[in-house]
Amino acid sequence: MPRHFDPALINDPFGDPGLYVDLVFARRALLFDLGDLSPLAPRKILRVSDAFVTHRHMDHFAGFDQLLRQLIGREKTIRIYGPAGLIGAVEHKLNAYSWNLIQGYEGHLIFRAAEIDKVGSVTSAEFSSRARFERFDAGTNQSDDGLLLQEPGLQIRSAFLDHGEPVLGFAIEERAHVNVWRNKIEAMGLSIGPWLRAFKEATLRGARDDSLIEVAWHDPSPGRAAHLPLGYLKKEIMKITGGRKIAYAVDCSFTDSNIEKIVRLAKDADILFIEATFLDSDAELAKARHHLTARQAGTIGRLAGAKRLVTLHHSPRYKGKGQALIDEAQAAFTGG
Repeated sequence: MPRHFDPALINDPFGDPGLYVDLVFARRALLFDLGDLSPLAPRKILRVSDAFVTHRHMDHFAGFDQLLRQLIGREKTIRIYGPAGLIGAVEHKLNAYSWNLIQGYEGHLIFRAAEIDKVGSVTSAEFSSRARFERFDAGTNQSDDGLLLQEPGLQIRSAFLDHGEPVLGFAIEERAHVNVWRNKIEAMGLSIGPWLRAFKEATLRGARDDSLIEVAWHDPSPGRAAHLPLGYLKKEIMKITGGRKIAYAVDCSFTDSNIEKIVRLAKDADILFIEATFLDSDAELAKARHHLTARQAGTIGRLAGAKRLVTLHHSPRYKGKGQALIDEAQAAFTGG
């Protein structure tokens, strides 16, 4: 299957949490958390279109300033999503600087901030460089099951977790792929052409099998049907393969509620990026600080049915012993 998105940790597991997801064919990228962004080359930051913030502890949000610094003067719109309080935080960040000369810059930089609350209300505001980043409220709408972003090729959902304060976990899921059999199309006497796009779109949106699809023939003789039923075409010329899915969960306690929410969010994920902050021998400390142990992280990954587990947010107390955290998480993940 083509790699339509390519996820990679921004820092090593002992550094600030953060995930960079390159949307390969869209020529843009997503950020999950805004901690230390210094390892990212400017060209990578310039690809960013959307950022998803779990919460506003410094190691998850201090990098907003690095993002801002790289984008000033650019023609760019950045959407930022996070829990309640995000809009005010972005506003205060921008108000920390003087913008008396910003209107002389050629590029128009816009930040669109959206915050979601526990009942699914999404409130938005916009900050434009042409208005010296003055706040303009853009209203409130309702999210369906934590859905924050939905595009033709992907969707991103969130779930509230507990870290002694509300934090968000995220999952990015690529929509299913419709693959057509070129040899079967040609064997039927049909031609390869734009009609296949309409066929794929009808399939992905769940159109009825008796829906008629306009087709194109190699030899458009009189009497040949100009339309064929969707169900017939699905049976004869196509195969559906599932899209990739990754999940990201950091800064949360090992509670029944958190476990249930992460398992649901990360169900059958190709990769689960999850914190493994402490060794299980320090489980009491992990509980007091509202973090996961490596064993707990691996257990959640196994319960979610994830295909691969990647740990991050290791406590600096284990510097030089990172492999012990990885091994403990993998043993629980594989059931060893």
